[in-house]
Amino acid sequence: MLTVVESGIPIALSFEDLTKYHGPHFPGGVAHAYCAMRHAVSVLGRVERREVHVRTAFPGPGGRDAIEMALRAVTDGRYVVDAALAATERGDTLARYVWEFTYRGHTVALQLRDEGLVTDEFVALGARRDRTAAEETRLTVLKREMTARLLALPVGQVYEQVGEGHAGTSRRRPPQSVS
Repeated sequence: MLTVVESGIPIALSFEDLTKYHGPHFPGGVAHAYCAMRHAVSVLGRVERREVHVRTAFPGPGGRDAIEMALRAVTDGRYVVDAALAATERGDTLARYVWEFTYRGHTVALQLRDEGLVTDEFVALGARRDRTAAEETRLTVLKREMTARLLALPVGQVYEQVGEGHAGTSRRRPPQSVS
């Protein structure tokens, strides 16, 4: 459950609540935003939802709609999709799963863990514009499988924190080299 506050009144939101707002087409995007928001709130503490600013490299409509329902950030102009935030050094599969949440001067930066949560097949098939009926069916299966993987894990096991600080400071760690 994700709990945010509006005018001091707690609002508890489930993944299912966010899906009702978004619809059935991009459950993985809803799940990514849900997991990222839950992680950010676990770090930031009780947040007034209309004060949270979101910046992400994730352009998906499921993520956008989940952020809108939970934080009202799209309507209020506090939601920005910024391709420059992508962690390109992590490769095509992981690069865009980066989120920054800023609340009252503190920023939490998160990136998807490299645990096989998103597959190369999913990213490649999702990027194709000329999918066949069989590929559409396969993509639907991949979306459901990814969503299930994301939602099965506790807070902190889907996204990892790559920084925290005051708004306007650098929060991304340089890529780690592997020996």
